[in-house]
Amino acid sequence: MRQHSIPWDQAGPHAHPFTATHDAPTSTNVDLVVPVYNEEASLATSVATLLRATSEGDSHVTIIIADNASTDATPTIAEALAEKHPDVRYVRLEQKGRGRALSKVWSASDADVVAYTDVDLATDIRALDPMVEVIRSGIADVAIASRLLPGLDISRGVKREVISRCYNRLLRLSLGVGYSDAQCGFKAMSAEAAKKLLPLVEDTAWFFDTELLTRAEWAGLRIHEFGTDWVDDPDSSVDVLATAWADVKGIHRLRRTILRSGGQTLGIDDVPAPNTGAQILHFIDVGIVSTLLYAVLFLFGVQMFSPTVANLGALLISTVANTGLNRRHTFGVRSPHHGLAAQIKGLASFALCLGFTSAGLAISANFTGPLASVGTLAVLTSANLLATIVRFVLLRTWVFAIGAHHNSRSAHHG
Repeated sequence: MRQHSIPWDQAGPHAHPFTATHDAPTSTNVDLVVPVYNEEASLATSVATLLRATSEGDSHVTIIIADNASTDATPTIAEALAEKHPDVRYVRLEQKGRGRALSKVWSASDADVVAYTDVDLATDIRALDPMVEVIRSGIADVAIASRLLPGLDISRGVKREVISRCYNRLLRLSLGVGYSDAQCGFKAMSAEAAKKLLPLVEDTAWFFDTELLTRAEWAGLRIHEFGTDWVDDPDSSVDVLATAWADVKGIHRLRRTILRSGGQTLGIDDVPAPNTGAQILHFIDVGIVSTLLYAVLFLFGVQMFSPTVANLGALLISTVANTGLNRRHTFGVRSPHHGLAAQIKGLASFALCLGFTSAGLAISANFTGPLASVGTLAVLTSANLLATIVRFVLLRTWVFAIGAHHNSRSAHHG
């Protein structure tokens, strides 16, 4: 999965060097869903704004009002809008749930691209055209708006800002994902991606977005992020704390499901790892980082402990970091399944590294003088670099061999 973050107003037909250009681009059909629940006060105004904005774009956009069991005048207003405007449709659901509404409408869609926006239009609707373009041109499978990229004009309260940023950091740590903003209410994806992903998504409420994006990333689909300005809706009925807690439970359920299944969902193991040349370069980068980490930890540790203990602690911590970084960046493993097994195998090579560095300690045992610590560090660093070369072979042929073999088999069958 390749992930990009670009301003929405810089995307277009020439936003990517490999984008095909055409004298007369074919119009793309887009189904833009607006999930609503008791929105009688704002629905007509929002739809009017959407109609004006989408009429000026290059795509043919159908606005679909997805009513989540509203009990006010929302159904009457939505039906009237659908009767008046040929590019507006109305769908009624008798059960609440934004995720349920999106899944139902997107699954039934025959458009080229499916998208949704929140009815409050807090996100700039002008981002829709570039989002559709990166999908139409094949640059991305999924396009999302993000409020958490730098340099944006974001207007919302401190509580929501803190909760949102903490939530997205939790996603990175627990699910190993790279997208920056799971819950921004403006997303689009290709019809092909939707048909693959929707049957796998279990959540029908607010966690739907997170689960959809996570499964997309684990499946190796390409996600494009567009930084966009955003204005908070002061009248929003969303209970932020209750939603955050539901999301935490959703994270636990999703991670548990994936771990129990061994990662066998929608091509998680079918995502090709970087080629050998790229692996070597990534491994060197990770090796430099982990070696520097080892050196810093050893220098601090030797001030408080014996060289043997300092070496043991620095080597253990840097080995764990090295395995984690190599897993993601060198061998392209994104999902959390087999993560513990990989760390255990990685720690098995700890004994080998310990043997190299222990030999280095024996060599430097007789070093004396004010530069003894520096000399010891030099010997240990050299030993650690030698162990790193052997470690690459072990990682490639043993620690991450399951994914590599699976990819090889998939290539032969494909």
